[in-house]
Parts: sequence; structure tokens; C-alpha cells
Amino acid sequence: MEYRRFGRTELQMPVFSCGGMRYQHSWQDVPKLMIPAKNQEIVEATIQRSLEVGINHIETARAYGTSEIQLGQILPKFTRDRMIVQTKVTSLEDPKEFSKKFETSLKNLKLDYVDLLGLHGINTHELLGQVMRPGGCLEVARKLQSQGKVRFIGFSTHGPTDVIVKTIETGCFDYVNLHWYYINQGNWPAIEAATKHDMGVFIISPSDKGGKLYEPPQKLVDLCAPLSPIVFNNLFCLSHPQVHTLSIGPTKPTDFDEHLKTLPWLDKAQEVLPPILERLKQEAIACLGEDWLNTWEIGLPKPEETPGNINIPVILWLRNLALAYDMISYGQMRYNLLGNGGHWFPGANAKKVKKLDLSQCLANSPHRDKIPALLLETHELLGGEEVKRLSQS
Repeated sequence: MEYRRFGRTELQMPVFSCGGMRYQHSWQDVPKLMIPAKNQEIVEATIQRSLEVGINHIETARAYGTSEIQLGQILPKFTRDRMIVQTKVTSLEDPKEFSKKFETSLKNLKLDYVDLLGLHGINTHELLGQVMRPGGCLEVARKLQSQGKVRFIGFSTHGPTDVIVKTIETGCFDYVNLHWYYINQGNWPAIEAATKHDMGVFIISPSDKGGKLYEPPQKLVDLCAPLSPIVFNNLFCLSHPQVHTLSIGPTKPTDFDEHLKTLPWLDKAQEVLPPILERLKQEAIACLGEDWLNTWEIGLPKPEETPGNINIPVILWLRNLALAYDMISYGQMRYNLLGNGGHWFPGANAKKVKKLDLSQCLANSPHRDKIPALLLETHELLGGEEVKRLSQS
């Protein structure tokens, strides 16, 4: 395993983290006795494997159902100071509820402290304001820190880049969990801001939200050769020293195996990545046109500025991926989440686009005349049954 300094925390963070949102028995809290023994055995074997290969950062959240209570049956068996344990807590609007949930987390984990506490889901300017106000959740977290229950405080976010940068620039957080990977590089300014503030940078779900790379289309497999799409994406992320760790969300012990194949390539990234990146770029140009590829994002409105709350940037982005790389399955998963994701994945899909006049909100786009038709085309390509976030399951 390779390790990187996790910003000003000075923790030596493995370049892969063991995320705890996919192996648990239930997304809802249930009594320990209701957790099947077989599932608990799989979780224990997964954590054992994680530690065996040097992935000593165990990451979970209060919102991940039985994840914490299942970890609580395992983590006390291992040497505490050799593990980096992180949990995350929502309820950012209510400091008392935030405090209560954290105490539940600590009790479930059967630990005296966590190394990293994330304020989970600073996705809007309103939530940031609530967190930062006197008596707010950040103040609660600082109190927990003074009590020795928390070592370092960070935040996780699925929000827009401007919200993330504003949160970073408060200077109040030691690290950030955010989305950034090959198919979605929009948050790079936030990573630059985090680097300036010497914060740890944790990349959320690069293999799932980063393209369902564990089930890649053959076209993407061919374009990424000689690497698998998972290894390519990992290497792309880790070739940037500003990135410290990538989350693996294992469901079983063998889920680490493909990721571990990245390690021998880390010193060869500058050799192996350029031809793959060029192939991906040229294929996108061939399928979408160079002018569209270079200008499609210009002048696009935010969902709250769009009739029907349609998330035009995300829909066009998913269309690009589907046409250029055959990423239909990924596109369907994300497209049909629109309208159901709240501030975690805002905006609506294009189901009602025929009934809406988008001319005013698209006035600054060089593609204003054709975008409505492209939105309809994308709905016909990717539309289907509604999808919910995993935590809504």
C-alpha cells in the first residue's frame, strides 16, 4: 500500500479507503440480533482483508444504516492506533440532533473516539450558513473535539463547486470528501482550494459515481487498455498529488483486488496515461464533434434558473457519456435519479421539456436552438423508472 500525508491532519492516509456504504445489512437501523450472521461474517472478512492489504482507513456514516453497528463488532478487535476511523453525521440544521446522532455513532462503533468526523452533506449555501452560525453544528463538533471524542473535523459534499470552495475558504475544516474523477472534473477548483488550505482530499465513490466502472461497457474497456476502466480512473485521480485517497465501497473481500492492481502503475502514470487520455478525447470528438465538446457547457443555467427545474448541465453531460463511451447503464442510473435526489442530486429530468419554454434561460448558450431537442433525445435514450439514492432504499 502507498500512503499520502492527509493535509494538515498529518495522518498517513492509504491511497485507498474502505468505505462502509455497501456491505451493511440494511440502510435502516435494526437491532444487532436481526443482522444475519452470514452478512456479519462478510463484513468482518472485508474489514480483515482491508487491513491485511494496508487499507487502514475505515470510513462510514450515521446515515449508512447498520454499517456502524456492524463495524462495532469488529473494530475493537484490532489495534486502535493503527486504524484511521471516520464517520459522518447529517442533521446539519439541528445542532442538538447532530450531537445526538454522533453519540449514537460512537456507541455503535464501540470506540472512545473517531479520528475523522465529517459534517455530512454541506450541499447548499443555506446548509453552510446553518453549520457556521453561533451554536451550529461546527461549534458542536469543536466541543466534541475538545472532549477527545474527535481528532479532526471535515465535511462531505455533493454540492456545486462554488458551495464547496466557499466552505473550504472558511478555513474551519481539516479535510473534504468530494466528487472528482475522469468523467467529472468540475470540482478541480475545490481541490485547488483545499490544497491551498492544506486540507486532506478524499474522493467519493470514483468507481460507482465515477461511471459504474465495475460493469463497464466494452467500448470503455477497449479505450482504457492496457488498464481496466477502474485502474485507469484510479491512476488518473492518483496521478494528481493533490488527491490523497479514493474510496472503495466493497461488498465483499475480493472487491479490493482490481483496485490493488493500480499500485504498480503509480510510478508509470506519466507514461501510460497520455495515450489513453488521447484515445478517450478523440473518440469523444468523433462521436460528439469538436465544437460541441469544447463549448457545450457555456452559458448553461442552474436548475433553479430553469423552467421545470430541469438540470440541463447534468442531462447534457450524461448524453455526452452515453454517446461517446456507450455509458448507457450509468447514464440511466444517474438520469432517473433526477427529481428524487433532493439537494444531494438536484434538479429534474427532461420528461416535461416539450411543455416548457427554455429560450430565456438558454440565451447565453451558443447551442440555445438545439438544446431542447437534445434534452428530449436524452430523455428518450436514458429515461425509465425512477431511481432513488441508496440511503432512501
